[in-house]
Amino acid sequence: MTQQVEWKPLFDGKSTHGWHSYGQSEAGDAWQVQDGALYLNSGAIARDGAIGGDLVTDASYGDFHLKLEWKIARGGNSGLLFYVQEEPGKYEKSWQSGPGIQLLDNALHADAMIPKRRAGDLYDLLSSSKESVNPAGEWNQLEIRCEAGKLQVYLNGEETLTLQLWNEAWQELIRNSKFKDMPDFGTFKSGKIALQDHGDAVWFRSIFIREI
Repeated sequence: MTQQVEWKPLFDGKSTHGWHSYGQSEAGDAWQVQDGALYLNSGAIARDGAIGGDLVTDASYGDFHLKLEWKIARGGNSGLLFYVQEEPGKYEKSWQSGPGIQLLDNALHADAMIPKRRAGDLYDLLSSSKESVNPAGEWNQLEIRCEAGKLQVYLNGEETLTLQLWNEAWQELIRNSKFKDMPDFGTFKSGKIALQDHGDAVWFRSIFIREI
């Protein structure tokens, strides 16, 4: 009998332990803890010059099952990226190596008018099969499972994406996206999880992962 791997918390509810800003040794001071949630204080960036940057896990993961809750500010934009390669000299941004799920205010952000860039979409690659996102300011449940290249995404309990990575169909999606001139994009089978700093306030909580 295969033993079930236990869920491990990626966020202790009190600190940024286990995370750091991309290319840095620790989390930027714009990433704060507010009411038990990781919070990107975009106001502090604009007002005080606080440092944010995409927040990435200290550890890397291959096959994984991730679940968390997120909410976005009005008009906001963010993302949840996976299989990120932290090589700043080669990839300036985390999204240049790892694909991601769009986290967006569909009602007010301009990206919502662009196919494959709405909340829950596999950003610029594939639209979600159904729209189950809650409005800005409300919590959403996100679940991502990737095993043997099969990617499944659930938003608020609804399966919204299922596809196979790394095959010809996957390569075709990349060729038809903004990532077409990034030869390494979407090729990695392990990497880090990243919470995107897109300049807007965003919150994450109840972050758990298990390796499959």
